[in-house]
Amino acid sequence: MTRRRSTTARSTASRSTASRSTAVRAAALTAVLALGATACGGDPVAPAGGGDGKALAGQTLTVAGVWSGAEQKNFQKVLDAFTAKTGAQTRFVSTGDNVSTVVGSKIEGGNAPDVVMVPQVGVLQQFAAKKWLTPLPKDVAKSVDANYAPVWKGYGSVDGTLYGVYFKASNKSTVWYSPDALDQAGVKPPTTYDEMLKAARTVADSGTAAFAVAGEDGWTLTDWFENVYLSQAGPEKYDKLARHEIKWTDPSVVEALKSLSKLFADDKLLAGGRNGALATDFPGSVEKVFGPKPEAGMVYEGDFVAGIAKDEFGRKIGEDATFFPFPPVGQGKAPVVSGGDAAVVLKDGKNQKAAMAFVEFLTTAEAASVWAAEGGFISPNKSVDLGAYGDTTLRSTAESLIKAGDSVRFDMSDQAPAAFGGTKGAGEWKILQDFLRDPSDPARTAAALEAAAAKAYRTANQG
Repeated sequence: MTRRRSTTARSTASRSTASRSTAVRAAALTAVLALGATACGGDPVAPAGGGDGKALAGQTLTVAGVWSGAEQKNFQKVLDAFTAKTGAQTRFVSTGDNVSTVVGSKIEGGNAPDVVMVPQVGVLQQFAAKKWLTPLPKDVAKSVDANYAPVWKGYGSVDGTLYGVYFKASNKSTVWYSPDALDQAGVKPPTTYDEMLKAARTVADSGTAAFAVAGEDGWTLTDWFENVYLSQAGPEKYDKLARHEIKWTDPSVVEALKSLSKLFADDKLLAGGRNGALATDFPGSVEKVFGPKPEAGMVYEGDFVAGIAKDEFGRKIGEDATFFPFPPVGQGKAPVVSGGDAAVVLKDGKNQKAAMAFVEFLTTAEAASVWAAEGGFISPNKSVDLGAYGDTTLRSTAESLIKAGDSVRFDMSDQAPAAFGGTKGAGEWKILQDFLRDPSDPARTAAALEAAAAKAYRTANQG
């Protein structure tokens, strides 16, 4: 998902320090609500559906997505901005991880949402294959062409038809850490994978576990694998594996799993050991590093970690919560893996007019600026002013993503059929959880991955 799935935020005793200043929020919202604001290249953004700014008054738009907790609250601000601009009321439905299953059941029950924020390329392709989606109109395509690198249009298209607009992206090659924990251990942010393992052992020897691993959420484990694999095997093999043009039993997969096992096999490096990791969800992993009772010094995941650390635990990003890039493995280059959440319009939704207006709104810098000011968010939209981001850390991750252009590699599991790369308790998620539980036989894990992938791709191709 952005792929970042299942990020249910935990409530904490105090949120006062986690709030962005009223002035910053007001400035961002004012920019969004300005009906005469400029979107890109000097073109004015007209109110969707008409000229009075309330052309959709009386209509209700239902939007479904994976977000919950702090992320849902921040996305609600975007929905509220759309309401203020168009008059349309909105309703958000949180799907949890199993987007495909939940949306399918709602369609069958005659209660389809109008828009779905799809966190996986594979699910978008699946929805298109099932003919659930309405192609996006030329005006939306024109806005995407103006505001996005071509790679993002490609990920939102199937057979040349644009179905999805990527609103929220992520830089999923970031390792977040507590500067206090590393300082106390006397280590500096590492620049290679081997250095990271060495630093982890030093942190563990200082009395604090090195990593909080969110093993309860299998998607986080796919992200670990993808960064190691992209760096170690290289982009060409990464693309082939993502398309299942090479098997998961390929030696390059086994080697990546061996590299990953160097971390997973050492219980003292993981908060709670392997069993503790398997009982830790993503928000819990962030809490173990940045919460009131820290248990670990580092947590790997995308830039969206910042939103949880700031909103839930009052951490100041760039000072007491910061990151280093996921380091290169072996002789490879540092990986740059991204994810994203794309807005698609369901044919069975009851409000196509409001749905199309909302998706077009999401292509603008104004819409992205609302969430950018709140943190835990970066946009693939190159027209977004970097000054919209509330802190320098997110500003730098957003700038890196934009500068990467077409060279960024999209999250591999998000490109796979949902049965393999996007279903809780099944496929890649489950197999890598089993690998975390027992990382002693990478070849056996690779064989299990190939069996599951072959079945999922075969079923998807038949469908």
